[in-house]
Amino acid sequence: MQKITISSETAVPDKLWHGSFYESLAGNLLRWYDANKRELPWRDCRNAYFTWVSEIMLQQTRVAAVIPYFLRFIGELPDVKSLAECQPDRLMKLWEGLGYYSRVRNMQKAAQRIMSEYEGRIPGEYDEILRLEGIGPYTAGAIASIAFGKRVPAIDGNVLRIMARFTGSYVPVSDTGFRKEIHRLLSACIPKDRPGDFNQAMMDLGATVCVPKEGPACKKCPLSTGCFACIRQETESLPVKAQKKGRKIVPLTVLVIQDGKYTAIRKRKEKGLLAGMYEFPNVAGTLNEQEALQNVKNEGLDPLKIERIEDSFHVFTHLEWRMTAYRIRVAELDRENPEGDMRFVSKDESGQKYAIPSAFSAYIKYFKENG
Repeated sequence: MQKITISSETAVPDKLWHGSFYESLAGNLLRWYDANKRELPWRDCRNAYFTWVSEIMLQQTRVAAVIPYFLRFIGELPDVKSLAECQPDRLMKLWEGLGYYSRVRNMQKAAQRIMSEYEGRIPGEYDEILRLEGIGPYTAGAIASIAFGKRVPAIDGNVLRIMARFTGSYVPVSDTGFRKEIHRLLSACIPKDRPGDFNQAMMDLGATVCVPKEGPACKKCPLSTGCFACIRQETESLPVKAQKKGRKIVPLTVLVIQDGKYTAIRKRKEKGLLAGMYEFPNVAGTLNEQEALQNVKNEGLDPLKIERIEDSFHVFTHLEWRMTAYRIRVAELDRENPEGDMRFVSKDESGQKYAIPSAFSAYIKYFKENG
């Protein structure tokens, strides 16, 4: 079947916007949502803080995985004031496992601004929310519509996928013209009385029905009768995504340095990748055993034994770490006078106090095995 190709100037084919569009996209969608919406701990409470925290957590993480993190975070930091005042190390520990730690640092900056400029209340207007640190158009739209009833769309990857299929657009979903057109169309059809429910219905539809290429459940979709991709059986072809650039491969040697009681960690710089997080000492490149031992000696430590442990890798957005690792037993670590920028922590402290990024998850088990 011949595919429709459209330019960014006409990112959505006009002929698809028939008279029943608003009914099929708004009315049918909300009826489906009322019968099928997911029960989530941040829903149905009109709490802007809960909406904010959940949406930031959900940016790279699936709902099922987020729920326990959300409950733990809210249990200790239940409001803007507690987030603004939280000690940075504790904040990182509460976020541990979610990754992308710059998100929670920005949340704290935004919380501190809310305390100083808005008397501790999250602003209710979309434009004001958008000016807060770490909040983009999607999150601002979610907070404004769900918590404050503002008639603004919340457009994420799920929504773009739904709309690319519904409209039959073969423009890449990253295209600025396509995104602007979808924003215009959704802004026009969001119901005045239920803007938050409309946006959450789109989120749920994209997460549970109009899923990626592995199999959208079109027979269960409330929009199927007006959906181009469903009618033309084009769901596997849409949405179109721009070709990704290759990731940079970065070799790294990780050193798990222990004395039988303590394990060495260090804090990363306050700017850049994994800024301000704690990590196992590591060196750029792939070291052999002698080079790894010399590196430990250069830190003023006395190595006694070395063993090669498992390799690992971690994928970031634009680069990939390929990690070689050694476990090195050293003479007693001087906890009171640590060498350089290292800290020596017990296995209990490592689990309760210090947040180690998931990039090093393959080696966290060695904290417990130290003894």
